[in-house]
Amino acid sequence: MAIMPGATKRLIPVNHTEGGQESVRGVVVHIMAGTLAGTDSWFRNPKAQASSHFGTGKGGELYQWVDTADRAWAQAAGNRTWLSVENEGKGGDALTDAQLDSNAQVLAWAHVHDGVPLQVASSPNGYGLGFHAMGGTDWGGHSSCPGTRIVAQLPEIVARAKRLVSNVSNPEDDMPKYINLGLSAPFTLKPGAWDSIEFTKEWTDETGDHADGGSVFVKGAARFSGSVALSLEGLAPGEVVQVRMSEYDGDTVKADHPIHEVHGTDGKSFAVVPLTKRLAKGRGMRVRLLNQGAAPVTVTSAVLSALIWKEA
Repeated sequence: MAIMPGATKRLIPVNHTEGGQESVRGVVVHIMAGTLAGTDSWFRNPKAQASSHFGTGKGGELYQWVDTADRAWAQAAGNRTWLSVENEGKGGDALTDAQLDSNAQVLAWAHVHDGVPLQVASSPNGYGLGFHAMGGTDWGGHSSCPGTRIVAQLPEIVARAKRLVSNVSNPEDDMPKYINLGLSAPFTLKPGAWDSIEFTKEWTDETGDHADGGSVFVKGAARFSGSVALSLEGLAPGEVVQVRMSEYDGDTVKADHPIHEVHGTDGKSFAVVPLTKRLAKGRGMRVRLLNQGAAPVTVTSAVLSALIWKEA
């Protein structure tokens, strides 16, 4: 079994070949021509006859759909010897900065786990980071996948993967700090306005960036990667609470990041939202919520955990 640490585990029960990954020459980049949620749903449909090992959202979400010991059905004749990453978007798009980071994480992990070289590949006989169209008709004839703009970004993905591997290989040069925050009591989220989560319980704060009961969990300049796990009560089925990271200068919002959604279910509603970003010097990052329902919602739990690399 090979599950990538840091990826959200979304293993599918169909549309793959168990134990069928014969070797790993590299990682193939694809474009979904759709959304992460839609692709996640499609891969679970036996009629799809398609899958991918990994998938990214525009906000940097990273899913693993197929164990890398198993063969995903992403690039026809290339399935036996290449891993695959589907990326949210449509033809002609470029990958977002967050997607570049997520693809780099997959490549870095494949390098450490499977010995994939950190280089761009241009043919099925190569090794490293490839793209769907390079396989030609044998790989399904997808000449526009993932598109020229993304192919041009492959060297940047390789460069980021090299930095990740360097940090792992030389941890004494770039040791991360750890932060783990939560709530000492539930709070009410009223409808119709963005509200920052005030983390009133502090288990660990190795950077010292989080003030007692404050909403800023990291201050720049820094890189960080983690998640916040939310539990909500009173969110009716069909209603939505939106979640996003926002950069602040003092109490002024300077930048908002992509939105994630928590959908109401019978009983409590749960979600784990990824938190990965580079933060400029002088900025503070908060997690904000927007209740789009008609009635107040109770946030019963919000557990944030992240690794933080401080930059000069």
